[in-house]
Amino acid sequence: MTESSRVRVLVADDHPTVRYGLRAVLGSDPSVQLVGEAGAGEQAVALAAETVPDVVLMDVTMPGLNGIEATRRILGATPSVRIVMLTMYDDSASVLAAIRAGARGYLLKGADRDEILRAVHAAAGGAGVFAAAATEHLAARVTGARTPGAAAGGLPGLTERERELLDLMARGLTNAAIADRFRISPKTVRNHTSTIVAKLGEQGRAGAVARARAAGLGGPDEAG
Repeated sequence: MTESSRVRVLVADDHPTVRYGLRAVLGSDPSVQLVGEAGAGEQAVALAAETVPDVVLMDVTMPGLNGIEATRRILGATPSVRIVMLTMYDDSASVLAAIRAGARGYLLKGADRDEILRAVHAAAGGAGVFAAAATEHLAARVTGARTPGAAAGGLPGLTERERELLDLMARGLTNAAIADRFRISPKTVRNHTSTIVAKLGEQGRAGAVARARAAGLGGPDEAG
């Protein structure tokens, strides 16, 4: 098989162990070529421009630029690239945000080797591949049904922890203050914030806070 006939794949995930696993999966298929690995959204955008892969396996939550916005930027520069989201999130907001950004597939990180390779080849051929849970969310959106975990009040798809964190953001707490409240690192707060922003389809923290306040979250500003 010639180099030109192989499916060229870029992997973007901030967890080295996940990248290692994907490297092993892709390496087990001689018709697939791994052309690069990115540990952050900005790096994924830069590597996609440099390598012009056929397919990108993209995590939703990464430091700095999240996977949804990275997807938008990659496709804005190179529309021929096919992007498959590979993430732990299976809620409707994440699925819809990925599709709106232009993703051609959405798989959960529990997907096995065959599922991942099928998605890679399908995406390279122009088809879309979505996990069963993602398909259920799309069907529910079309029919107007609610999926388990959908939140009321204009904030669909957020987990209980994400709503708690968003509430503190709406109250005016800084990342450092929120990190102290939850006993997590500021980096983890930033990652959660990126996920919340992506799920709500907003462009930044300010938009997410405005949505939160409109939905009734937040109270008097607190110093933090």
